[in-house]
Amino acid sequence: MPGVVSAAEYHFVARSDMRSIQAQEPLLPKLISFDIDGTLEVGDPPGVITMDMVREVQEAGYLIGSCSDRTISTQQRLWEEHGITVEFTVLKHNLGDVAARFEAEEYLHIGDTDLDLQVSQAAGFRFIPVDDAPGLMWGINGEHRQ
Repeated sequence: MPGVVSAAEYHFVARSDMRSIQAQEPLLPKLISFDIDGTLEVGDPPGVITMDMVREVQEAGYLIGSCSDRTISTQQRLWEEHGITVEFTVLKHNLGDVAARFEAEEYLHIGDTDLDLQVSQAAGFRFIPVDDAPGLMWGINGEHRQ
């Protein structure tokens, strides 16, 4: 019958339309901000997040950087010493500037203190306690981490 679309044709049209919508709207990356001391293995005190975990997150397409009490130059030097190119380094009270500079699907901050939680909330970031972060890393790269 003219004007009647079979279920198979409808399914094809819906898939085709979805592909064109997806092609027009690129997916935004997620962004992770790392505290350093008490969070990263290179912090003082050392945290549970290894630099290899950070590399894997970056390779998975996340925008990464640090938000710390350490000076910007110290943060930059730390990343350079480990061969990791980051998108940002900011002082804790400037975490909100990161969201203003980068468009992302989701903004995450991984840290170990109440101050990290407060700064995250004030900047509109989702706070991930460092002790929960290895599970997040496992979810990103699909491998089990201990």
